[in-house]
Amino acid sequence: QHYFIQSNLRDRFLKTCNMKIDIASSKTGKTVITVDVTKSDTILDVKKKHIRENSGLYPSRMSYKLSLKDKALGEDVKIGDVETLTDGSVLYFKDLGPQIGWGTVFLAEYIGPIVAYLLFYFSNTCDWVYPDNTGQPHNDVQNLACFCYVGHYVKRVLETIFIHRFSKATMPIGNLLKNCTYYWGFSTLISYFINHPLYTVPSTTTQVYAGLSIYLLGELGNFSTHLAFKNMRPAGTKVRVIPMPNGNPLCFLFNLVSCPNYTYEALSWIGFTVLSQTFFAGLFTLVGAGQMLQWALGKHRNYKKEFPDYPKNRKAMIPFLM
Repeated sequence: QHYFIQSNLRDRFLKTCNMKIDIASSKTGKTVITVDVTKSDTILDVKKKHIRENSGLYPSRMSYKLSLKDKALGEDVKIGDVETLTDGSVLYFKDLGPQIGWGTVFLAEYIGPIVAYLLFYFSNTCDWVYPDNTGQPHNDVQNLACFCYVGHYVKRVLETIFIHRFSKATMPIGNLLKNCTYYWGFSTLISYFINHPLYTVPSTTTQVYAGLSIYLLGELGNFSTHLAFKNMRPAGTKVRVIPMPNGNPLCFLFNLVSCPNYTYEALSWIGFTVLSQTFFAGLFTLVGAGQMLQWALGKHRNYKKEFPDYPKNRKAMIPFLM
């Protein structure tokens, strides 16, 4: 009861402790608005007060920083919990531009490759798409490549709907065109050449089966680690913990790297490249692995900053290397 009274008195004090915060443009440094806040207010409350003066804004497109070099403050951060925020302090505001939900982004990115690949797969006897076609049906490798490529993106769509829990709700809508161009463009090139009437299959079935085995291992591992990441973050929260392996043997990579989902995805595309033996599949694998490595290095740095006891021998994406 004594603790409850103290806590109640503290909350009442914070709610009555008024202060003014200047909101300055991150581009010009000039104050755009001054808001009255209490120490019990959150950054989300500050955003709402800012929106009253500028109805064109909404919370997900607004970013506040203590300085231009700092990370953006989370919406659940309380003013009273930030020691440097006092009466007359400045928050630097950046308009992130129109936003779109990550779920919508992923669906747009992943449904497009399915459509693009199947378009050429079912056009193999169409003269205006393939003037060299002989009217012959697809060979076994072409059918297998279709199953693998489309299957990967069907898996990603289902994961987006049922598994992924996003740490950030939105991204700038301008990035959607760039991302879709990347996925849709590569899918068009890969499908066009794999389904071409003059496509040459690998010289041995051993190569095909080896590629398929690598692909399946990568897909199963990628799914397993995505499921593990989901179980590490309770629904409706942004809780972050040190990623650790569970009882699934495919999750042992958590002992070696911070982002085993990226490791397995790269492995999956390596397998697809071996199986299909096409230039654009290899290029897509190389570009994608390079991008995932950059993401993994960033996440790895954040883990080490956030958790002082983070495993020291763990790498970002490539076991024992980086």
